[in-house]
Amino acid sequence: MIIRDIPYIADDKALTGFLADGSRGAKAPGILVCHQGGGLAEHTRERSRMLAELGYVAFALDMYGESATGRDHAMSLIRGLTGNPPLLRKRALAGLDVLKAQPNVDTSRLAAIGFCFGGGVVLELARLPAGLGCIVAFHPGLTDLPETDDRKTTCRIMVCAGAHDPLIPAASRERFIALMTAAKADWQYLTYGGAGHSFTDKSVDAFNMPGFAYHEPTDRRSWSTMRNLFDETLGPVRV
Repeated sequence: MIIRDIPYIADDKALTGFLADGSRGAKAPGILVCHQGGGLAEHTRERSRMLAELGYVAFALDMYGESATGRDHAMSLIRGLTGNPPLLRKRALAGLDVLKAQPNVDTSRLAAIGFCFGGGVVLELARLPAGLGCIVAFHPGLTDLPETDDRKTTCRIMVCAGAHDPLIPAASRERFIALMTAAKADWQYLTYGGAGHSFTDKSVDAFNMPGFAYHEPTDRRSWSTMRNLFDETLGPVRV
């Protein structure tokens, strides 16, 4: 496995992403990985390495150019992008361009995954002509969905969410389903009992936030369903 940081520029903003290349020199599918609200941290790097161990080339993009120093700072960084959708799209597509530029990436076989804030980012990518075969959003926040969205979806969509996630109230879940149905999307929404928000992140328990907790069974099962979607959409990859 080859791992390294990759500095790049997006809209005059200096960013630094993380590459984990498990292709062993052969052309392999490329997976874009989008971080949680706190920025590009060990959780995202770990997921990128896990993808590389499966034979993919994974690139964890940097949406901020910095890491949050606390909850208020993280919310400010999130709002700075969610409140400026054109900028959010530019940052996300810039990261995808870095992935596509890697010599071992088969650009005809691309996917994106995201966690929390990053789940919302990849759901936005699913509405753009980005060349992705599929996206997987793990415990995304769905509280700010529009009433309607006339844009078409451009790839297969999977959402993996905990049944007790405070950032996905029932009304938001139903709105997401209505939006996907209206778009005639190829979509899946998987609800996992016993899980709340951030169920993939082992470090979240230290914050003692209601509704936020690591949940090992859901982490394992949702990762498995992601792999099945990759196999179906991107084809086999050498391990």
